[in-house]
Amino acid sequence: MTRPAAPRGVVLLTDRRAARGDLVDVVAGAVRGGVRWVVLREKDLPRADRAALAVDLRAVLVEADGTLIVAGPDPLDGDAVHLPAAGPYPPPAVGLVGRSCHDAAELARLGTEDYVTLSPVWPTRSKPGYGPPLCPDGLRRLVRLSPVPVLALGGIETPEQVTACVEAGAAGVAVLGAIMRAADPTAVAAALTGVFDQLTALAAPRPTPRTPIPQEGT
Repeated sequence: MTRPAAPRGVVLLTDRRAARGDLVDVVAGAVRGGVRWVVLREKDLPRADRAALAVDLRAVLVEADGTLIVAGPDPLDGDAVHLPAAGPYPPPAVGLVGRSCHDAAELARLGTEDYVTLSPVWPTRSKPGYGPPLCPDGLRRLVRLSPVPVLALGGIETPEQVTACVEAGAAGVAVLGAIMRAADPTAVAAALTGVFDQLTALAAPRPTPRTPIPQEGT
């Protein structure tokens, strides 16, 4: 079976307590702004409530050919999970597996994971005091050590920060507060995804122009 591609670009992490409005509506706004990957957190909810929320979020994403990833080992009837650094090891046998990492030692423990988050790149209001922050130079060093694609996470709120993370080698950025707390999630998502798309377009190899073949008699 072909494994699905790892997430890239702007990946949205949910937090219904931080969201300005209904969580599904906020996610729908972010999807309209270009987000195609969402990580469902909300781990304090009973499984039945969380599974129902997963159904609603998948319905939003499927129209945009997007993917819902569930934080924790239970995929909630889906096929994609994002695991904490603490475990479980080995990962569950599902279609797509990510893991949170913070340093070289945690990267060295990776097995069959498809991608990782590295955090915190900058101080974050979601987890104050968590760190110390990697900053772009620390992110760059760990990206070079990672055997799988990296999403930068932590305090990423501006296009300039997205640029710094991509220039450090990240395949994308994971964003929570900038979109969850936004008065206009669509506009914020569009600004962040737009700069990522521009950077990747600039980095894409350009086709080599063909040399014209001389015609006889010229």
